[in-house]
Amino acid sequence: MFKKIFSRLMLVLMFISLTACAGRKDDNSSTDSSKTTSNETKEASESKDKETTDKNSTDGKTTIVFWHSMGGNLNEAIDHLVEEYNKSQDKYLVKAEFQGEYDDALTKIRSSASGKDVGADVVQVFELGTRYMIDSGLIKPIQEFVDEEKYDTSQLEDNLLAYYTVDGKLNSMPFNSSTPLLYYNKDMFDKAGVKPPKSLEEMMTVGKKLKESGVTEMPISFSVYGWWIDQFMNKEGLDIFDNENGRKANPNKTVFEENKGILNILKQWKALEDEGIAPNVGKQGGIPEFNSGTSAMTFASTASLTQILSEVGDRFEVGTAYFPAVKDSDKNGVSIGGASLYALNSGDEEKMKGAWDFIKFLVSVDSQIYWNANTGYFPVNKGVLDTDEFKELIKKSPQFETAIDQLHDSKPEDQGALATVYQESRQIMEKYIEEMLNGNTSPEDASKAMAKEIDEALESYNKVNKK
Repeated sequence: MFKKIFSRLMLVLMFISLTACAGRKDDNSSTDSSKTTSNETKEASESKDKETTDKNSTDGKTTIVFWHSMGGNLNEAIDHLVEEYNKSQDKYLVKAEFQGEYDDALTKIRSSASGKDVGADVVQVFELGTRYMIDSGLIKPIQEFVDEEKYDTSQLEDNLLAYYTVDGKLNSMPFNSSTPLLYYNKDMFDKAGVKPPKSLEEMMTVGKKLKESGVTEMPISFSVYGWWIDQFMNKEGLDIFDNENGRKANPNKTVFEENKGILNILKQWKALEDEGIAPNVGKQGGIPEFNSGTSAMTFASTASLTQILSEVGDRFEVGTAYFPAVKDSDKNGVSIGGASLYALNSGDEEKMKGAWDFIKFLVSVDSQIYWNANTGYFPVNKGVLDTDEFKELIKKSPQFETAIDQLHDSKPEDQGALATVYQESRQIMEKYIEEMLNGNTSPEDASKAMAKEIDEALESYNKVNKK
């Protein structure tokens, strides 16, 4: 028992140090999230009150606590769905509680020794926390509910389910899922007589033509973001980690130095910068330069579409295309980002039944119509695609159809890596990408340094959590 508590304490200390510089997500749709204002004393008091009152609310319903990381307008969408669920039945009362950004929420979950200690019944965790949640012992896998009820998962998007399915078991329910797209300025492309590039190799040719035509001096605003590395590796069909890219078990080491996958990416990226095609815009750049009409292309999440269209307005026509490969010969698909819903193993059967009932409601056709229309995230339920509401949305924003097509053209095998230190790995990648773009290291040395530091993080985690 002491070993288990010590192990989790070490995890929390490590994670707190990481989150000081973390906070990047697969999309920027919640960058306006407010920070949590509760201090430790208030949380302790609320936790004590919860122990005596949380199972049954004042009207006799079983209370289900839902932790999420959706701030701003997304918080309003969550609150609407919770309100609709509470009105739809009389057995459960869901209470939604904003936990800050994804990093903050996962740090809080990591401090718990068991599912009943978390203080919630359903938690939203971003994709980087998948391997940790699977190995944590905190959850009741969604597959168990599915099997008990014979719930029909065929109504849900296959590639979304595939990301969270490990060893044939669905561990969590996809909820807010997205993929990256190439956004481009159609006016500039038409004037230059070019089409969206399908690879970084082709981007060199297209970028030069855009510059030569005089429509822009910045063909692409290419932000420094570790998610792009993940996607390029998927496009190459190469693994980042051993143990089947972390899907068989938590990785022991990286393998990208052996397969040269990241080196291929860095060489192409640096070549684009050297030619002035992709000037270094840092971690915060990318979308701002595109929206202002400075750059002709950028990479962004599908969930950023509404924001981009709103900010661009009628100044130019926004086009969307598939996220590019590294080389013309790469033919694989993309992996998803975003977050999923976990049911915690609290030991209280009624609360776990309520958690499952609420999760099913959130992925129903009606809920997903609302969620997709108000957030830009993929509809999890395939049934949404046949509704008049969705068809009207596509008519209004045809760019979103690119995202659906790209999702369907990808395969379950394209779904990416898992690791308990994935969050730290992303930060390490970004650090050395910036070093390379600033001229302080070569693509070869950057790849080696990434592998060394990520391997050290894996070794440290696995040593502390040795079973």
